[in-house]
Amino acid sequence: MANNLGQKIKRLRQDHNLTLKELSSKTDLSTGFLSQLERGLTTVAVDALERIAKALGVDITYFFAFPWKLHGEITRSYEKQLIQYDQGSHFINYLLSGNLEGKQLFPRIVELLPGGKKRKDVNFYSHQGEEFIYVLEGILTLILRDGHHELFPGDSAHFSSEIPHNRVNNTTRKVVLLVVNCPNPFEKTLEQK
Repeated sequence: MANNLGQKIKRLRQDHNLTLKELSSKTDLSTGFLSQLERGLTTVAVDALERIAKALGVDITYFFAFPWKLHGEITRSYEKQLIQYDQGSHFINYLLSGNLEGKQLFPRIVELLPGGKKRKDVNFYSHQGEEFIYVLEGILTLILRDGHHELFPGDSAHFSSEIPHNRVNNTTRKVVLLVVNCPNPFEKTLEQK
């Protein structure tokens, strides 16, 4: 993965006609580190990758977008892929399926980090289908149109995704969720590959 990530960074940097030195000055990362990263010789922390993405004018999810490696029916713990990191919302999504092609379910692990939005600042969203949430760790505040619900490890929620909703971590610890959506929002993307 490090090599693929480095290639994407190098391609974007060159598309923007930036030298390593110019990218270094925009990100406060050394030119040596950026050079090693582009050659796949080192890994990068999420906060540094966020700075690189911002300097190159893309969302951090660009580096993890399709094509995701499809590897069959079994997904090992080390094969789960980071598919979305949103620093502003303090959440991280990990794909749990190695093959979404032709599948209706979209299973993932969602980590809600401390320091996200407060309840009063939360925007509701809705989408087609249904959603299942199972709390693995921490205390989740699930906000549905009818109010706030505190969910603890072992608790679950299953609702129509068309109900305005959102999730919040109001604690000082990470919240980890198993989330399954149906239908799979990437089904159309996979069909077009």
